[in-house]
Amino acid sequence: MKQTRQIIFVLLLSVTFYLTFFSEQPFFIRALAAAVYLIIVLSVCYVLILENRSPYKTLVWIYAILFFPVAGYIFFIYSGQLQVRGHLFDSKRRDNQRYLEPLIDKNTSSGWNQLNREEQFISNRIEEEAGFPINFSSEVSVLKDGDETFPAIKERLREAKDYIHMEYYTFRDDQIGQEIIDILKEKAELGLEVKVIFDAAGSIGMSGHAKRSMKKSGVEMACFHPIKSGFFTQKINFRNHRKIFVIDGDTAFVGGLNIGDEYLGRDPKIGFWRDTHLKVEGEAIRSLETIFMIDWSYLKDEVLDLDTYTPVQNTEELSTGGVQILSSGPDANRGMISELYFNMIANARHSVWIATPYFVPDKDIRTALSLAAKKGIDVKLMVPEISDGFLPKYATRSYFGKFLDKGIDIYQYEKGFMHQKIMIVDGQSASIGTANVDFRSLNLNFEVNAFLFRTSSVTSLIDNYKQDMEHSHKVDAKAYRNRGIVVRTKESFARLFSPAL
Repeated sequence: MKQTRQIIFVLLLSVTFYLTFFSEQPFFIRALAAAVYLIIVLSVCYVLILENRSPYKTLVWIYAILFFPVAGYIFFIYSGQLQVRGHLFDSKRRDNQRYLEPLIDKNTSSGWNQLNREEQFISNRIEEEAGFPINFSSEVSVLKDGDETFPAIKERLREAKDYIHMEYYTFRDDQIGQEIIDILKEKAELGLEVKVIFDAAGSIGMSGHAKRSMKKSGVEMACFHPIKSGFFTQKINFRNHRKIFVIDGDTAFVGGLNIGDEYLGRDPKIGFWRDTHLKVEGEAIRSLETIFMIDWSYLKDEVLDLDTYTPVQNTEELSTGGVQILSSGPDANRGMISELYFNMIANARHSVWIATPYFVPDKDIRTALSLAAKKGIDVKLMVPEISDGFLPKYATRSYFGKFLDKGIDIYQYEKGFMHQKIMIVDGQSASIGTANVDFRSLNLNFEVNAFLFRTSSVTSLIDNYKQDMEHSHKVDAKAYRNRGIVVRTKESFARLFSPAL
């Protein structure tokens, strides 16, 4: 109903705008059109005010709608601004709770006492906001780059005996993609349950032939927010950026790598691809399976039973710390990832190390990083020197100046394109997953991150980070301030598009 009303609004705006300013109709008709036009514009602005956004954002959108009424309104509703908290994902929010209920564990683990107060706070916030508990009966292994990740995934897929659940933003049918497809088809033909979720925009390059061949072999497929229908439902701007494999309920994979040859460094335009993935075993798999089930139910209207796939196991607690999975997106508390990043940075005692391919932070994260540096905390930021886009590259660099002035160390990775999304705090806890530090990941995309507390894998992340610094150059503050006017112009121009990155 709301979608219909918005379409009617756009049509009325267009018609009344034309009649008011460009037609040669009688004065009475033009005056009536102007009145209707004004009522619609003012009503939209009134709704904007009632949403209690920041004054700056509210005024920006009001100006856009007042001065560019038709184009401004269309951009507003299709930029993901209008209905993030509205009706678009109401049903998904309700279903989420049904799936999250089995994860609730009211027993206090002895491993909980291993965490300090700040780590317990972060863990509690994740459970309160997203419903995913921390567990101490899981083990995660760090997989560095595609050379380690894809062989591990393919090996476990070939060993699958019961089912394979896969959810990916980008799934291509190039060389590595076809290798995955062949295994999926083979397992489906053997009678295993194989379910695949792929994002319509991220996987737009996957051929129709590949999709048909998988379906013919018995692979069940679900497309997340098809682009064509997305134009009419406002869902085109909300993408599923997750990368998840769950196999037989005992092994899962999650992290930064999509499925495509470029993630193995085979794209000559990009070159070497630096990324990080995780292999997960133990109880944390139930959380990843739950995320898949929630999304599958949303797309296919099919209810899956968590205990059928990943029954609760009486597993002894591991001594390597806690693992907690978090899903975020417009069906949850908007800005949850940003809030967690803010708290991790603000509560840091010694160090904050960040690696991200796209760094377009919101005000809260910028403030937290600046304050951390002022307190003498070792703050390091690593971004790629080589980028896969003009806007992300220069928008990221537009933030260097203020951070360098605060004493934050910035490194630009030079060996190739760095795509990993990592935050390491005090050398003890970390976040790794699919969320970038940009507007889309923090507000619009469906993401999944693993939060690690005092696990041995955090040490691996630290070691890898140090190795990455050897392939990076540290940005010199003086050289940055003396950059040319052309570079400054590019940065300022790209920064204008920060909300769309």
